[in-house]
Amino acid sequence: MSQSTSLRRHGSRLFALREASILVVAILLFAYFAISNDNFLSGPNLQTLSQFIAPAAIIACGEIMLLICGEIDLSVGQVFALAPFIMAFSVKAGLGLFVGIVLALLVSAVVGLINGGITVLLRVPSFVTTLGTLFLINGFTLTISRGYPVNTPGGTAIANIFGAAGYSEFLWALLIVVIMHMVLRHRRWGLHTIAVGGNLTGATEAGINAARIKVGNFVLTSVLGGITGLLEAFRIGSTDPLAGGTNVMFLAVASGVIGGTSLAGGSGTIIGGLLGATVLGVLQDGFTLAGINAFTFDMIIGAAILIAMVANIRVQGMRKGGRR
Repeated sequence: MSQSTSLRRHGSRLFALREASILVVAILLFAYFAISNDNFLSGPNLQTLSQFIAPAAIIACGEIMLLICGEIDLSVGQVFALAPFIMAFSVKAGLGLFVGIVLALLVSAVVGLINGGITVLLRVPSFVTTLGTLFLINGFTLTISRGYPVNTPGGTAIANIFGAAGYSEFLWALLIVVIMHMVLRHRRWGLHTIAVGGNLTGATEAGINAARIKVGNFVLTSVLGGITGLLEAFRIGSTDPLAGGTNVMFLAVASGVIGGTSLAGGSGTIIGGLLGATVLGVLQDGFTLAGINAFTFDMIIGAAILIAMVANIRVQGMRKGGRR
């Protein structure tokens, strides 16, 4: 057995351990709230729970790819808010719903391209780049909307497909998670993403176009933010210019970190991101049913991120020990 194969298997076991541990936490939380509140397992509440989980899980898929690269996107929550307005105004201009959706996703991709270009080509830290575009896009969305919400265009059938019916938004989230898991674990793009985040110099010397990988993941994250915004717009039936924002972005990043993705780059797991989003969704829904103050939820998120980071550091130490 080659050393690289041994290390790959060792890393896979560690990822499986992370995913299993967060799965246990999710199950325990689910069981606790199911026992403590009779309404938790009711049909309407389970549907509400799925709506808590889906947005963070989808955006987490993109953020995880960026975090593995050693980057982050703070502006994706504003893309979440902008995309539905691009769609709505396109339909209002007579371009049709399909064209409106395509234009919304194209604008989302352009935002990601700008973020990636400034970060990679001009070497501005992604935290600073996306912090700037966060405010820029937020101001742009408020300007074109004049601060007023708009109704989501399209009929009932389209709305049901894209998030309004039952668990449709959650099913979209599961589909995206499966695709992104396959990309990260079994496709060249994912392997190159891990290589770039783990050892940029080594990856470049091996012939990997690190700039292309990073810019591509910025575009991917913004497009996923746009998709999530559109799904939420169809589910709710209207779009508010202040929707999403930093809240959905931080939930997505927290989902990835809690699920086992390292903020230092080089390692991450899409399935762990889904499980992290599930833990946060169960906590948010359970606290809501119990009437617990929403501020307590923020305290839990902060504590969970700190605990996850300590665990990540420990796991990285185990990985380095395994290489010796």
